[in-house]
Formats: sequence, structure tokens, C-alpha cells
Amino acid sequence: MADGSSFYITTPIFYVNDVPHIGHAYTEVAADVISRWHRQAGEDTWMLTGTDEHGQKILRTATANDVTPKEWADKLVAEAWKPLLETVDIANDDFIRTTDERHEQNVQKFLQHLFDEGHIYTGEYEGYYCVGCEEYKTDSQLVPGTGEFEGQLVCEIHSKPVELLNEKNYFFRMSAFADRLLALYEERPDFVQPESARNEVVSFVRSGLDDLSISRSTFDWGVKVPWDDSHVVYVWFDALLNYITAVGYGQDDAEFARRWPAQHIVGKDILRFHAVIWPAMLMAAGLEVPRGVFGHGWLLVGGEKMSKSKLTGIAPSQITDTFGSDAFRFYFLSAIGFGQDGSFSWEDLAARYQAELANGFGNLASRVVAMIARYCDGAVPTAATLTAADLEIQSIERRATERSWEAIGRLAVHEAIAAAWELVDALNGYLTSEEPWALAKDPAQRDRLETVLAVAYHGLGTLAVLLSPVLPKATAKLWTALGAPGTVQEQRIDRADEVRLGEQVSALEALFPRIEVAG
Repeated sequence: MADGSSFYITTPIFYVNDVPHIGHAYTEVAADVISRWHRQAGEDTWMLTGTDEHGQKILRTATANDVTPKEWADKLVAEAWKPLLETVDIANDDFIRTTDERHEQNVQKFLQHLFDEGHIYTGEYEGYYCVGCEEYKTDSQLVPGTGEFEGQLVCEIHSKPVELLNEKNYFFRMSAFADRLLALYEERPDFVQPESARNEVVSFVRSGLDDLSISRSTFDWGVKVPWDDSHVVYVWFDALLNYITAVGYGQDDAEFARRWPAQHIVGKDILRFHAVIWPAMLMAAGLEVPRGVFGHGWLLVGGEKMSKSKLTGIAPSQITDTFGSDAFRFYFLSAIGFGQDGSFSWEDLAARYQAELANGFGNLASRVVAMIARYCDGAVPTAATLTAADLEIQSIERRATERSWEAIGRLAVHEAIAAAWELVDALNGYLTSEEPWALAKDPAQRDRLETVLAVAYHGLGTLAVLLSPVLPKATAKLWTALGAPGTVQEQRIDRADEVRLGEQVSALEALFPRIEVAG
């Protein structure tokens, strides 16, 4: 299906000053699962993540901690961001930092090119600036302050006072690209997904685009503007370029041609940067626009979007320490329609862990492997005459394989998992109706027993492959117990129903042990 084609997927680069919470991990896991699916379909796949390390907020925090901004960023990357990837089992191919030389040098090349082509001019700008967001705010994005900030205008996101700034800045002629952007959204309706996100972006651009201030001169922590080193590049303009500097823009044309364009996975709060400003920048540079921008929903805790200031942020390790990384990955991608907001609760997580992972998939795997060990001395049986029930399982294996791959093509990760889960449910129902434990008591039913176990064994192998992007740890253990060759990650996921397995099973520990949740 997918041999040879390339697939490049990115997460946003996360603001290094933030404390990683389950919202960040959710984005990482979504991109990771999609990339693993494509990789296992034989595509030349590349997944990028990283950190955004420039800007006034980082400079101020570093100064407050008596270190240089680079030392501060190094510490946060080592102690917070790289460990996050391990916590939720991310198999990224690259990790870019905006302080990398490969990034800074090629941001300057990009900017110089835009300047030479006449897309940048000098102007003055006065406006309200939110340091937390690192962006100028329009009047509609400001609200009256309360409490200690009464009488002041505050940012609607951070609830902190904004600063009135007046600067001589360099501007990008973004307004010139409004018609081309609208044509892009029209010609490629799936460029921005989901549809609610697309509608928001189209309406925003239709209402008129301003030019974009792309430099700051009041501080110096950032990439220097190449023709005027008294200015640094606006942090968002700098950050967006990571998606091309990481894959060779400006220094390795062959690698850039191999990887670009990318599919971007972002939170919906940064959708406009990625679906409006970024493609306009690329158009100005004469480069291809992204493959697409998917704005996923927010994770809500107690009905509110998670935030550090409101103490609703939950560290991923609080979940993985109890339930494991596989359960984290499965829960957030199956319980929430990808693209919708989703509410997190410990009760829902515990219930789904028990019902779907422990009792559903985990118990199925344990039963099949244990019955082959018990009734066949561990030797994988061969099917004899197939009945309608056996053929139905094989048909569901094919359907689950096709539907999950088709869903991933639409970035509908929850649908891909649901398609595989149809096979989990079907196999559990098959064992209940065929009763291999009863067949084992009757020597005359030996052929039927072996057929049922052979069909269930193959179905379990198909499931191991289909679920390996979501449950990498559990499926690796299952693959070993099935006695199958190689690793589960080496198997073609778009042909999971054709999987070739082994001849001898070995013991399988519980994939999802029972967890007692205090409550």
C-alpha cells in the first residue's frame, strides 16, 4: 500500500519554560502513534519534536535564577523535556532546539531571503504585548483585570497585565498572502483539520490579515536579524522555522527534498500560527506549504483547560507510575475523539484500564497463550476444516486491518484503535461461543479444538501488530510469547491480517495487571 513514500510528522516545539503536563504528552503520543503506523506500513517516516528556547519570558526567568538563558534552557531540556519522551514511550527521530546552530543559522538564511525578495519592511509598532504568550494582543484578546490587577488590562489567557510597547520593528508583508491562503483552504479542504478548525481559520483570514511584526529590539535573547544585529527575530517566526531547519533547509537540499512537506499536529490554541502565518511565510520563500495542519482539542480537568497558574496541570508520570505508559497512550487516544476536547478523570481512566486493557485485550492474550500451552504442550496448532465462525474471525481481521489504516490516513486515531478493538471483542466472543475448554475434554473434538486455538492464535498475532503503535510495550511482550520471528515493530501493519507467526508459545505474564485504585 504505502511502500517507499515519505511521511514527515511534527509536534509543536514546546516552550522550554513550561512544566510538561498531560496536554503536552497527549500531543507527543498522538504524533508518535501516527508515525509508528506509517513506519510499519513501509513508509520513509520521520518524527520531529523539540523545544522553543528564545524570547523575553525565558530571558527573564533565567535572569531571576542567576544563570544565562542557554544554561537555563539546557537544564530544562535535560530535566523535564527529554524525560517526558521516555515517560510516554516516544520514538521520535529527531529533537530540535531553537538554540541549535543548524536552526539559528538557517533561520537567518530564510529571513535574508525574504528581505532580499521584498517581503520585509521597516515600521513602527505600538501595541499591548503579553510576555506569557510572546505576542501582541488585539483589543478583543484583553479583559479587565481583577484582584491585584484591577484597573489594568490583562491577557485573556494568562490573566496577567500586558505591557504597552512602542518599537521600531521589521514587518513581514503577510497581508499580501490573504488571497493565496484562502485559495489554499478552498483547493485543499483537508489542509486544516478538523473541519471546525478549518472554519475558524478561513473566517479569520477572510476578516482581513495585518502585516506581522517579526523583530524585537528591547532584548537580545534570540536569533539576530542578519542585516541588523540590534534586532532579534520574533520568537514565533523563529520557532515555526524549526520544521524545515530540522530537515536540512539551507544546508542539505537532498534531505530537505526527501522529508518536506510535513504533517503538523498542534493544539488548537496555536492553530493560527501554523495554518495562517506559517504557510504565508513558506509561500513568500517559494517553498511548498505543509502537508496539513491538524489542531487537536484540549484536555480538560474539572471542566477547565489545564494550566500551570490554576494548578490543574497533571504530570504524565502521575499516571504512568500507576498505570504504565501503554495505558496512558491507549486511554488518551481512544477515549477522546482526535480533534475534540476531552475531559480527563482518574475514575474514567481506571475503569477503561480495567474493562478494555486488563479484561479485554490482556485477558484475551493470557487465555489463548495459556490454552495452547495447556492443551497442545505449547506447540501452535494447525487449523482443520473452518466453520462460518472461524471464517468470520478471519474476515474481521481483514476488516480491522483495512479500516485502521484508512482511519490513520484521515488522522482519526481513535477510529483506528476502535477498528482494532472490534477484533478484540470478536475474539473474546469467539472463545465464549466455541468453548475450547469444553472441547478439550472430548478426544473426538481434537481437530475442532486445534482449529479454534489456531484461529484465535492468528487473530491475536494480527492484534499484536495492529496495536503495536499504541501499546508498544505490551505488544512486544505478547509477540515474544507467541514465538513469532523478529520484532512486532518490523511487521507490516497494513497487512496485519497476513501476519506469519511462530510454532511454539512461551509463558506470558499479565500484560495489564490488576490495579487497586484508592477511592
